[in-house]
Amino acid sequence: MHTYDMVVIGSGPAGEKAAIQAAKLGKRVLVVDRGTQPGGSCMHTGTIPSKTLRESVKYLSLMHQRTLYGISVRQDHPLTVDSLMHRKRGAISSLVERLESNFERNGVDLMRGNARFADPHHLEISQDGEAKDVYEARHFVIATGSRPFRPDFADFDHPRVLDSDTVLGLHDIPKSITIIGAGVIGCEYATIFAHMGAKVNLVNPRQLLLDFLDLEISNALSYLMRDRGVRIRLGETLKAVEPEGESVLAHLESGKVIRSDYLLYANGRSGNTEGLGLEALGIPVNQRSQIEVNPFFQTAQPHIYAVGDVIGFPSLAATAMDQGRLAAKHAITGVEEEFRYHLMPTGIYTIPEISFVGQTEEQLTHDKVPYEVGTATYKEIARGQIVGNTSGRLKLLFDRDTLKLLGVHILGDDATDLVHIGAAVMAFGGTIEYFIDTVFNYPTYSECYRVAALNGYNRL
Repeated sequence: MHTYDMVVIGSGPAGEKAAIQAAKLGKRVLVVDRGTQPGGSCMHTGTIPSKTLRESVKYLSLMHQRTLYGISVRQDHPLTVDSLMHRKRGAISSLVERLESNFERNGVDLMRGNARFADPHHLEISQDGEAKDVYEARHFVIATGSRPFRPDFADFDHPRVLDSDTVLGLHDIPKSITIIGAGVIGCEYATIFAHMGAKVNLVNPRQLLLDFLDLEISNALSYLMRDRGVRIRLGETLKAVEPEGESVLAHLESGKVIRSDYLLYANGRSGNTEGLGLEALGIPVNQRSQIEVNPFFQTAQPHIYAVGDVIGFPSLAATAMDQGRLAAKHAITGVEEEFRYHLMPTGIYTIPEISFVGQTEEQLTHDKVPYEVGTATYKEIARGQIVGNTSGRLKLLFDRDTLKLLGVHILGDDATDLVHIGAAVMAFGGTIEYFIDTVFNYPTYSECYRVAALNGYNRL
């Protein structure tokens, strides 16, 4: 029998940070992952590959705007999804090498295998059907991630019926595609395919795109997507999927039928909990196979923690990393440091991208908080005019009496980087006066903070 202080199941962003944190605290740690390489779906089928594709498409879109600079650019070869993901293999290889090196430097053992709990303190790990080895640990962290949810009525073995994993295996750019689900993944792919020149149908069961966003930002995204030719169908539910020759039919509950080259189902994900033996431990999962945890990421078995996509919302790599860190810290030290969701920035990689931190107007109104709004648009900023990007905007929400910053919402290029300025100010309890009194490099998008702060201040 092998003994460790902590065994982490899964080597994605959450598992990596949990393992490294425990190792930094002087504990003996094992990470087990069933993949041939570490990194989880984030590295191999999700975040990294899809964002690589997005960057290529975004660059291609800028090439098409070449007349803005008076530059002629010729495209010699027909584009394919393969060619647009040219950098994927190199990026993943480099990141996997970094991950393995990080484990090695910190003395974390890494092994490939399938894990299953034999009892609350013992884990059975098997490789390729071979005999199982038993590993004992004082603490466990489940960071097994998630996979695309697949409804029973759709045949995902058909080459024209895709999910967010298999869509990355497309070779040719489709002329048309129907995307079911306007969550983060659905909206990201809708903008990516629209910028490729595909005709996109986006079907959403709810009445809003990304309804957790500030309403103004959600509406602005809807406008930009429609301006790109995306046909958004709200309040529509998929009933059946029917492949037909060189196309696929999406039958909606309303009676509508949408024909396209491909259908991408992106309406939710399921936690990877099957086969772990959680039932015998009394650890419940919900209808999407996600594990329920307390504020410190403990399951029904206090020494077994769960973090990342396997516990559900917000299912973002950045938040998963901090969840892993906090879980390991709590397990080893007992320090009860709660996850500060209100200070965690969220990044959505649509084109253009969206990022926010803090509260929305709708939340502040519901909570009866007297607030004011300050806004700035990229077209007001020299940087926006220089690069020809005038569709972006930044919005600050702040307390009318104290001027304390309550929320930052950005739609536009570099939003996922810009948001950290606001997040830092919120973390130290700052006011919008910080932006008024601070010098920002010129010309940069960061100037939007000062313009928005002045705009809000002048409303008082």
